[in-house]
Amino acid sequence: MNNLFSEYKIGIGILAICCLFAINYNVILFGLDNDFFGIVFSALLFVFGSRKTNFKINYLLIALIFIFEFVSYRLHTQSLHFLSLILFLCLIFYSFTGKFSFVAFICILLFSTIFNKFFEHLTSEIKQGLCYAVFLTLKNFMALDRIEGVNFYSNNAKITIDTACMGLSMFKTGLLTGAILLTLEEKKQQKYFGIIPIVAFCFIVIVLNVISNYFRIVTLVILGCTQENTLHHLVGLLCFGMYQILPMVFIIRYFKPKINEIEVTNFQFKRIPIILTFGVLFLTSMEVKSLQKNDLLKNLNPKYNVKNGMWVNDEVFKISTPNKLIYIKTPSHKPLICWTGNGYTITESKEILIGNEKIWYNKMEKNNIQYQSIWWYECREKKYTSFLEVMCMKLIYNKPIRLVNETNKI
Repeated sequence: MNNLFSEYKIGIGILAICCLFAINYNVILFGLDNDFFGIVFSALLFVFGSRKTNFKINYLLIALIFIFEFVSYRLHTQSLHFLSLILFLCLIFYSFTGKFSFVAFICILLFSTIFNKFFEHLTSEIKQGLCYAVFLTLKNFMALDRIEGVNFYSNNAKITIDTACMGLSMFKTGLLTGAILLTLEEKKQQKYFGIIPIVAFCFIVIVLNVISNYFRIVTLVILGCTQENTLHHLVGLLCFGMYQILPMVFIIRYFKPKINEIEVTNFQFKRIPIILTFGVLFLTSMEVKSLQKNDLLKNLNPKYNVKNGMWVNDEVFKISTPNKLIYIKTPSHKPLICWTGNGYTITESKEILIGNEKIWYNKMEKNNIQYQSIWWYECREKKYTSFLEVMCMKLIYNKPIRLVNETNKI
């Protein structure tokens, strides 16, 4: 039996990994649907740009996988579970070759769905901050009366900056381009960058992305072009090329890799960490596949008459009244994202104080009709405004968390 196992151990390992990914078919589709090309290019960059290293990368990867899987197990977080599966493949690659690419590793984290979720919860703040900076710049050169959120008012005309100007796609594309430039420079010089130059260059790329989006908004306001059309997209591409790609190509000349190829003589393949990590991934996979009890209506405030409501899906409960529309949802359904996805323009978003508790207040409009909306996260009958805070509470105490959103016309 032992001889049979030794003879076919590679085939058995490949079969086990294939079964693991087959079990997670829906999770993998969810992750790839989010950003297929970004993930594929990051994976190819990881294989192409990996190098021999003396760092014990397996400890880092195993630690990250264990942390991510613990969170995924408790919160049923598909995005973190998908990222753990990708890191597991990186662990296998490193275990067999002793090679690793820090540049591609950053790209893998960047194109993961968990990064998208994190970025989505900051989009309104980022966009409003950029718009206010543009207003401070242009008010001395243009007849701009005032700004409200993402709305510029000039001679009684309103110019609204759309959601695409928050620059998530350009942000990720810029960092991926930077990673490719770093990898090509390493191949050209036959040497490698250290961690500090890589992080420094990534920081420069982020700054260039902010500058690119700033000038993108400036140009759109000057042209009065805020609708989704050819000119709108052309301005975005031109700003991306002029203020991000060209400066990156110029700056990379001052970043020279200095680390020679490392000869690793004592590297040994260790299968125990892979088997242990495989077991953790398998257990979490079975838990993520199981039905999660959200308990959205448990201990709900009696003022919400659930008899007049209906389930939109397993994660959203809707109550319609003559004057107000109420949604009871899981915390992942942030209203700003949901409203924007349904064609509403968010014009203002801020925290307000009701009693002794903070909640979110936002204005929005669609088809020239204005709406106002208040929303908050709720746990143990207390209101919160921080997504990370309530997720940490659920992770630690495993208590039901819901998001309450009330909307009405102005």
